[in-house]
Formats: sequence, structure tokens, C-alpha cells
Amino acid sequence: MSWYQPKNIGFAVRSHLDAMGYAARLFGRLLATVGYAFKRSVLVRDQIHFLGNYSLPIITVAGLFVGFVFGLQGYYVLKRYGSAESLGLMVTLSLLRELGPVVSALLFAGRAGTSLTAEIGLMKAGEQISVMEMMAVDPIERVLAPRFWAGVITMPLLAAMFSATGVIGGWVVGVLMIGVDGGAFWSQIQGGVDVFQDLGNGVIKSFVFGVAVTFIALLQGYNAQATPEGVAKATTRTVVMASLTVLGLDFILTAMMFTI
Repeated sequence: MSWYQPKNIGFAVRSHLDAMGYAARLFGRLLATVGYAFKRSVLVRDQIHFLGNYSLPIITVAGLFVGFVFGLQGYYVLKRYGSAESLGLMVTLSLLRELGPVVSALLFAGRAGTSLTAEIGLMKAGEQISVMEMMAVDPIERVLAPRFWAGVITMPLLAAMFSATGVIGGWVVGVLMIGVDGGAFWSQIQGGVDVFQDLGNGVIKSFVFGVAVTFIALLQGYNAQATPEGVAKATTRTVVMASLTVLGLDFILTAMMFTI
């Protein structure tokens, strides 16, 4: 019961406010490094390769199987109402608006986010961050900024690949396996998908998710305790916090897009 004493509650509140303030200051510094990061474009390019290319197989395979499932489930649902020809439109809208950005962000957090956290945490445990500071090299500009902007750029591209392979998966199941008319499948997509409302909203979501997931991964790695246990705990926190943040932001963005 000692935890409920006023001094302990006050200390906990103050600690959380201090952590939030530190995160806000770090986020502001990362945004301010956009000019420096792209002056050293080689660093950003290498991180895009590391985060994007190595995440691409899991993104494409997951998108393909999600398309398979949606093509199969969607066909039997639409068949009840005599709208099986709208299968392509249903699969495409579901992927562009929701599943593409959200599932890609969750996979990105599990694959690239944990890698970023572990990498930064191990650099801190090996005292590489401290050595940079002693040599008057800003680790935020040299280490964090290229990774942050690379994650922001990579996430929308991965979400686009997820949605594209998902549509192909829905076409394989719906047209090749079940027998839905291929012309109706693609014509419904062409006529029903709005570039700004559907595709644009998906791009905005994936961009916001990329900012959130990459920042959480870098923050946890930069604040990790310089021990193997500390790095392991920081990696776990990255997955949990990034996943919950993506789901929460998805609800907020969806509500804003449908009401504004």
C-alpha cells in the first residue's frame, strides 16, 4: 500500500511528464535535422536499403495471403447479395483504406522497428554513442536522423507494395480459382476507387504510421539501459508501444477522414 502514498504518486506523475517532455524535445530535434540528413543522402539511402529491402519479402508475402483471404471471404459474402462482380472493388478499398497501411505498419514495427531499437541500444551499450559525444559529433544528427527519415520514406512504399500484392492475391482467388469475370473485377476497381479519397487517405495513414513507428523505435533504443537486459526490454517495448500507437492513430485518422 506504500505505492499509494502521495509522494510516490507525485514522483510517478513527474517521471512520466519528464519522459513525455524528453520525447517531445527529441522529436523536435529530429524534425529539425531534415536539412542535415539529406545533405548526407548516402546515409539515408543506406538506411532505406536496410529498412525497405529487408522488409520487402515479409510485406509482399503477407499482402499476398491477405489478398487470398479477402478474395475468398469477400466472394461468399457478396454472392449472398448478387454482387460477386464487386469483389475487386471490395478487396481494393479494404487494402487501400485500412489493411494496407495498418498491417504494413505492424509488420514494419516487428521487423524494422525492433532492428532499429536493437542497433541503437547495442551502440549505446558498446559506448559508441558516448565516443561520438566526446568527439563533438552529434549522435542525433549522425545516427538517429538518417534512420528516422529513412523509415518515414520507406513506410509508404511498403504499404503500397502490400496493397498491390493484396489486390493481385484477390484477383488470383476471385478470377482464376473461383471464376469471377476478370473484366468486371478490374472495371469495378477502375470505376470505384477515388485517387484522392481512397489512395490519398491510405498514403497519409502510412506516412503518419511511419513517423510514429520509427520514432518510437529510435526513442526506445536511445533510452535503453546499456546492458543486454536493457536492450531486450527496449526491443519488447518498441513492438508493444508501436503496435498500440498504430491502432490508436488508425482510429483517429479514420474518424477525421470520414467526418471532415
